[in-house]
Amino acid sequence: MPALWIAHVTVTDPEAYGKYAELAGPAIALHGGHFIARSARYVQLEGRDHARQVVAQFPSLEAAEACYHSDEYQAALDHARGASERDLVVVEIED
Repeated sequence: MPALWIAHVTVTDPEAYGKYAELAGPAIALHGGHFIARSARYVQLEGRDHARQVVAQFPSLEAAEACYHSDEYQAALDHARGASERDLVVVEIED
């Protein structure tokens, strides 16, 4: 069953976060993921507001989780740590 990787991000260091973004895309693609939305228009209805919203779809929840724990994605994430405030969740898509 496909799954969505949903991230809400506030970037605090654009230069470092840019390096993360360069490396994260290929890592996500390597695990069968593709972006559905990145910094598109949005409306905050509840909760904390983050300036950047990212949604990627993966073939399965397991593929999304494997991507997160992969060496490739962790290398990218090293650039986001300290350069952003992030919330990330993976949600399985119901039929």
